[in-house]
Amino acid sequence: MKFTEKLYDGFTYFDGGCGSILQAQGLQPGELPETWNVNHARIIQQMHFDYLLSGVNVLTTNTFGANPYKFGDEGEYSLKAVISAAINNARIAIEAVEKGVDLDGNPLCEEDLKLVAKDHFIAFDISSLGKLLKPIGNLDFEDAVTAFKAVVRAGVDSKPDLVLVETMTDGYEAKACILAAKEESDLPIVLTCAFDESAKLLTGTPPKAVVAMAEGLGVVAVGINCSLGPEQMIPAVEEIAEYASVPVVCNPNAGLPRSENGKTVYDVGPDDFAESMSKIIDAGAVVLGGCCGTTPAHIRALNIMSRSKTPSKITKKNHSIITSYTHAVEFDKKPILIGERINPTGKSKFKQALRDHNIDYIIQEGLTQQDNHADVLDVNVGLPEIDEVAMMVEVVTELQSVTDLPLQIDTTDPIAMEKALRIYNGKAMVNSVNGKEEVMEAVFPLVQKYGGFVVALTIDEDGIPDTAQGRIEIAKKIYKKAAEYGIDKKDIIVDPLCMSISAQPDSALVTLEAVRLIRDELGGKSSLGVSNISFGLPQRIIVNSNFFTMAMQCGLNAAIMNPNSVEMMKAYYSFNALSNIDNNCGEYIEFATSIPETTVVSPSGAAAGSADQVKSAGAGGANKDPLIEAINRGLKDRAASITKEYLESKESIEIIDGYLIPALDIVGKGFEAKTVFLPQLLMAAEAASAAFDVIKAKMNEAGGDSEKKGKVVMATVKGDIHDIGKNIVVTLLENYGYEVFDLGKDVPPELIVETAKANDCKMVGLSALMTTTVPSMEETIKLLHEEGVDTKVVVGGAVLTQEYADMIGADKYAKDAMETVRYAEELFAK
Repeated sequence: MKFTEKLYDGFTYFDGGCGSILQAQGLQPGELPETWNVNHARIIQQMHFDYLLSGVNVLTTNTFGANPYKFGDEGEYSLKAVISAAINNARIAIEAVEKGVDLDGNPLCEEDLKLVAKDHFIAFDISSLGKLLKPIGNLDFEDAVTAFKAVVRAGVDSKPDLVLVETMTDGYEAKACILAAKEESDLPIVLTCAFDESAKLLTGTPPKAVVAMAEGLGVVAVGINCSLGPEQMIPAVEEIAEYASVPVVCNPNAGLPRSENGKTVYDVGPDDFAESMSKIIDAGAVVLGGCCGTTPAHIRALNIMSRSKTPSKITKKNHSIITSYTHAVEFDKKPILIGERINPTGKSKFKQALRDHNIDYIIQEGLTQQDNHADVLDVNVGLPEIDEVAMMVEVVTELQSVTDLPLQIDTTDPIAMEKALRIYNGKAMVNSVNGKEEVMEAVFPLVQKYGGFVVALTIDEDGIPDTAQGRIEIAKKIYKKAAEYGIDKKDIIVDPLCMSISAQPDSALVTLEAVRLIRDELGGKSSLGVSNISFGLPQRIIVNSNFFTMAMQCGLNAAIMNPNSVEMMKAYYSFNALSNIDNNCGEYIEFATSIPETTVVSPSGAAAGSADQVKSAGAGGANKDPLIEAINRGLKDRAASITKEYLESKESIEIIDGYLIPALDIVGKGFEAKTVFLPQLLMAAEAASAAFDVIKAKMNEAGGDSEKKGKVVMATVKGDIHDIGKNIVVTLLENYGYEVFDLGKDVPPELIVETAKANDCKMVGLSALMTTTVPSMEETIKLLHEEGVDTKVVVGGAVLTQEYADMIGADKYAKDAMETVRYAEELFAK
């Protein structure tokens, strides 16, 4: 039986923890677990063997941290050597069990074999590179893909059965890894991510957004692992199961970790684990296993418990979803607003901005539309005289640096489309395909590879049909062709096109009938470029807004429109209120109270002052100080420019204390309240840093220097190369005015102690991601105390808890970067 077949045949069992078991076998703090594939192969084989006897189907290779940043191309411990050995160790264990013998060839008794599964598979385990991707980190997306490709190439020759992309905290890095696996192998791919207690990734992504992206990329199963125990994972599993059309995976930790005699142990035993996993099964998971702290005994108890349970039926879900890196937008009852302003058609200023490479102007168009409640931003940068491919990539990248709205990639150039879809962080909307064979054959392979929600125009080789039914027939043809590429109808949104009523008097009626038929006959989704209906007419906004209402009444799911127009937004909010889509008329009331009771319509057809009127109700906060707003939005260049202006009339310290720190506090409080997420936090810090640099340059010219609040040592402990969390803290501390001695990753305790002593640092921050490296943290704290260093120690990392921090002698456990900053503020204020 193939792995992809086993996924749909009852429960599928993965194995459990690895690092915690190797620790018990003597793995030392800082020692790379993957080297044991070579120099302690028998221990690894025995671990796999024990898991097989507990009933697992899937053995996960001991390659969690195997990547080019840890292992080179040559030598006994080359990347290929440790990965090949890992896969071979798993295979040796499987071969022994399937022969009914132990690793020495001795026959196993019937009791030993009673839980052994019939089908066995080897999962080639790949996890994070330990670096943040741009724009919130330093690692380029394509560099990440290249690194993951090296990992995949090192393992495919050993013939594993699948690739497990696991413990991902950033959807963008997960995408890089999945693409690498797709481009270097034809193995099925399973994705599991590490969500926090609020069911979000480190970057703020919720489960349904992960599901939409992952399914678009073609994974065969998706789920959650690590970070939490099974009880804490239930809400995330429920949401994944609600949206996933593929099997749901759940591999929890054995509860929370603590330290005993220098070893990491967990607080949930096998029986309690099995009891909690029963609830996980009820929540919809059918692929079951464990992560940190779980053992063959945990998996055995899980296997026995689940024999009395019935797996959830895996059904196709019909949610039409696009995503950004922070959230999902679903096309359902509430019409979705797609902002049309990032498009040169009919916009002379925008055309000139493209010619002048004025990215700031383009970005501001996006931000204004976000303030005015657009749900999605259309991105069209096609002009004959510019390099559309390069401009599309740059604009998509820059927009995703400052806005969390999903984007619609709007281009007829397949190269520009592919480049944009490749680097897009999430699942994009794709505008567009049509009924022409050559267009479908160019676009659908890109959507098949990268995922996407495709706008389908009802035009083919014969043009645009005059009748609604003619347009429906083209839609059917597009659905059928898409299915040949594995693209479901839920990922198609049909645009039945509207032509101006000034040229075709029945155009509106035909289009509206087509919208209705798409809903009622096809069970599909529809979208329109609303403003086309009024081309050539005076006071176009009058026609546009009324047509918009009529289309929504016929079932329109999305409109490409101008959210800066007060008349269009009047139509939108009143329709939602009248249709009982807007609960208690809350959004309508917020909008209506932000505009004058009477709005004059100008001769051009736009509502006079409409952009300002609508903007006052937006999320951007038009009344904020411009420097504070620039920092909050992560606009580095603008923050630097405004700071230069302020320095002409204000003192440096006034700008720092009155604008920069308050701006960071606003974002920091939002992060703590989970209304702002890591990308926005880091981009704000980058913008503040740009402003600080301007101030530093001014002070250096005057012969002065900015006073630091205090000195801090930061390090990722010995043996751990994952410095994402540490780098986030460093960035924030520096922007809050602290002098930070960043010692990097894999730092020995002696260097941390020496640095803290030499520089009289009153605070030391220690970070660790992996269970196997937490003992290095304890060792460092112990050495700091033995050497009598007068400092406070803050610890953080995915595997840490307050109890664990207390046990290893830390002064403070910080659950996130902002908590570290708050602690520093309290500490140095004393």
